[in-house]
Amino acid sequence: MLSKEIIKLVIMADTLDWSNLGFGYRKTDYNVRCYWRDGKWGEIEVSSEETLNIHMAATCLHYGQEAFEGLKAYRCKDGKIRVFRPQANAERLQHTCRGILMPELPTETFLEMVKKVVKLNERFIPPYESGASLYIRPLFIGIGAQVGVRPATEYLCMMFVTPVGPYFKGGFATTPYVVTRKYDRSAPLGTGIYKVGGNYAASLLANKNAHDLGYSCEFYLDAKEKKYIDEAGAANFFGIKNNTYITPKSTSILPSITNNSLMQIARDLGLNVEQRPVPIEELETMEEAGACGTAAVISPISRIDDPDAGKSYVIAKNGTPGPISEKLYKTIRGIQHGEIEDKHGWVMILE
Repeated sequence: MLSKEIIKLVIMADTLDWSNLGFGYRKTDYNVRCYWRDGKWGEIEVSSEETLNIHMAATCLHYGQEAFEGLKAYRCKDGKIRVFRPQANAERLQHTCRGILMPELPTETFLEMVKKVVKLNERFIPPYESGASLYIRPLFIGIGAQVGVRPATEYLCMMFVTPVGPYFKGGFATTPYVVTRKYDRSAPLGTGIYKVGGNYAASLLANKNAHDLGYSCEFYLDAKEKKYIDEAGAANFFGIKNNTYITPKSTSILPSITNNSLMQIARDLGLNVEQRPVPIEELETMEEAGACGTAAVISPISRIDDPDAGKSYVIAKNGTPGPISEKLYKTIRGIQHGEIEDKHGWVMILE
């Protein structure tokens, strides 16, 4: 007989309003886990438990030895399930592991964990054209007990999934951002280039302040000189002008897989691409702008206010996303859903 918990989950999945999901955690059936002990990785394990039992002196709790990733699976028109660029996520996680002295999870193990956790929770993948997706969260933590700033001797990599709607209310629509000069998310040559939790903790206060003022998100300048655009909240920034896709080059921002994909798509569409320092004053000449990342894909920017400088950069003059941003968005979404040719081999298909 099915347990009461499983019956409850079956009912929940069947009654979800897929078209009106917010972006947040919802319980699903299973997660997968893999432990690193005695200098090697173990077998992939399946668990239905939502909690972790770890030592109180685990390095993830005291010294921030923690990394994570984010990627999505989509149910497509042809009935297949597609996961967007999981190999790139595996490689970025390995880059983070090298930066904070954690053992690298082999790419093949990462991909096998993705396949397993998606298939085990297949009934939670939102229907095609619902506007929702299955968000996959790999989490990598040091679990070995340590008092003193040293790497752990044991690690856990796990993955869970949850169905999500658009990251920002309204989906693909323009929203305002605000420059924060009072706070920095990360520093040059620091951990900004790695996907570690501490970077996001550093953004919580500035993000709350932005929301309290009615903005979608905060907007960071470079920590050293406060002259150049760094990131838009927890997402990369891009601007469009003169048929050119422009995005910041910085040693303190996360290399976004979505931004990397959009740069390639821009080239495919015949745009020039520039990755370089972008002075904040250049916002005055931007014809379009957006924030991009796995969660939001593209969030078009209506305007960016800089209260401390007494300026407001209005980008979407008519309040709607620009034509190039819309083309980029439709193209990447088309690739993710199998409706546009995947000429770069980005998508992993699960039958």
